[in-house]
Amino acid sequence: MEKNKDMNEEELKAQQEETLDNVATSQQDEGDKAEEQPAKEMSVEDKLAAAETKVAELQDKYLRQVAEFDNYRKRTIKEKAELILNGAEKTITAILPILDDMERALKNMDKMEDVAAVKEGVDLIFQKFVKILGEQGVKKIETENADFNTDLHEAIAQVPAPSDEMKGKIIDCVKTGYTLNEKVIRHSQVAVGL
Repeated sequence: MEKNKDMNEEELKAQQEETLDNVATSQQDEGDKAEEQPAKEMSVEDKLAAAETKVAELQDKYLRQVAEFDNYRKRTIKEKAELILNGAEKTITAILPILDDMERALKNMDKMEDVAAVKEGVDLIFQKFVKILGEQGVKKIETENADFNTDLHEAIAQVPAPSDEMKGKIIDCVKTGYTLNEKVIRHSQVAVGL
């Protein structure tokens, strides 16, 4: 019986040690889990912080793009306004020498007694003016013996044609028409033969 008692005590001790080991192991497992959980939370917090940083960067980039586009829009509006206001500068600069010639002609007209010389001077100024307009892309619409074309001409009168060949053709030009770089800027006003 004493053997049984010793065995029971040994078994009891073994069971107690096993229970203590199990308790220690389970406490250690719970501690490990507790340590793992903050690590996971830290990871989520890191992800959130990274996402917030990325959002802030993208928002900053977006705001910069909007500001850049707004500046571009303002700059192009200003450039267009300058083009509209100063677009004729090249043409006006080219015409100024003709204005100078006209001023000189008017000053000297009273002193001139020779009408032919005045006529020649005015003709030279006119030719110079036509040349400058041509350099700017302005061309006269030819109407002499031309067929009537509604794209180029405006019929203001119909007159009897002097011959059958002149029917539907321009008989007379009342006002000369012009094109600017192949675009009609003023139609020729003409009389058309019937």
